[in-house]
Amino acid sequence: MSEAQERARDLGIPFDGQPGPLNAITDVPGVEVGHSTIIRGDGPLKVGEGPVRTGVTAIFPLGKEGPEGVFAGWFALNGAGEMTGSVVLSEFGELHGPVLLTNTVSVGTVQAATIEWNRQRIDDENAVYARASPVVAETWDGHLNDIYGQHVKEKHVFEALDGASSGPVVEGSVGGGTGMTAYRLKAGIGTSSRKVKTRQGDFNLGVLVQANFGLLEHLIIAGVPVGRELMANRVSERPGRTEGRSVIIVVATDAPLLPVQLDRIARRASLGLARDGSIATDGSGDIFLAFSTASKVRAGETEMRQIKMLTDIDPLFEGTVQATEEAVINALVAADEMTGRDGHHVPALPKDKVRDLLQRYNRLVE
Repeated sequence: MSEAQERARDLGIPFDGQPGPLNAITDVPGVEVGHSTIIRGDGPLKVGEGPVRTGVTAIFPLGKEGPEGVFAGWFALNGAGEMTGSVVLSEFGELHGPVLLTNTVSVGTVQAATIEWNRQRIDDENAVYARASPVVAETWDGHLNDIYGQHVKEKHVFEALDGASSGPVVEGSVGGGTGMTAYRLKAGIGTSSRKVKTRQGDFNLGVLVQANFGLLEHLIIAGVPVGRELMANRVSERPGRTEGRSVIIVVATDAPLLPVQLDRIARRASLGLARDGSIATDGSGDIFLAFSTASKVRAGETEMRQIKMLTDIDPLFEGTVQATEEAVINALVAADEMTGRDGHHVPALPKDKVRDLLQRYNRLVE
């Protein structure tokens, strides 16, 4: 990640809660993130040739070398989208292997490539079998990208998986977020984290979003109706049909939680989106996944185990809402304007105007 990459807090945007040192999902120990970004060509759309503005993002709960699975849960706020492996998640409450984010049409390619990556790199046959239905989630990047050209290939999936690491996470127009927009502005990947204090101990919680949703007039930043103000002052014209169509949110924590509790955590991501102004429009696939790294699940395990469960869960609800709100704004702040297929152009968030508005509303943190 470039040290020069700007984030929401650099603009003086105030957020509730205390972030971790990286303010990223990788503040949860063991979590690794990798991207593969594909940007190629300009001009008129030629299906199969380009222009290409797409990619893949991979999230490992326990790192590339971790053979175990973790407890997980999920929630669909609005179901106009796809997340493979969700039936298995509902049935067993377990997540084995990485979570992949990409564009709508590339889900099949990414799923098949992930299965092959697991087969090549994992010796334990039970572990490979447990990963035979990987989780792949999508949002639509067809406004900027030659989406039906299916430019995401196995090599790109392998690049994202092999390149996953702990540490800072690159945001904006990268990986699965390369061609995505939010609130009719350029967006993509964003992340944030919170230090969570409970009566039973202190824990880490992180969120990563692939933001591709919303209308400009709905955009709220730190309680300020930024979208309406930008439109009213003609700072940002209302373009054609460039609104995003979905958002994927992944929540990670090292707090010991059961699958049913993680379902509840996933639902709270909805409230973070609402703070940013989302209304979960009819055609949007708003799908959220939450996992805990506290309890390792080994495929084929036959022995009985004792499992811890946190009961003071409200601080985790609060952290999820706060980190989700900030992760979306980080995606907007990090993304530069982009021109894609057929000259379709999506502007970037006008940062100076946002600062002016925050100051006018007495919300700016200097």
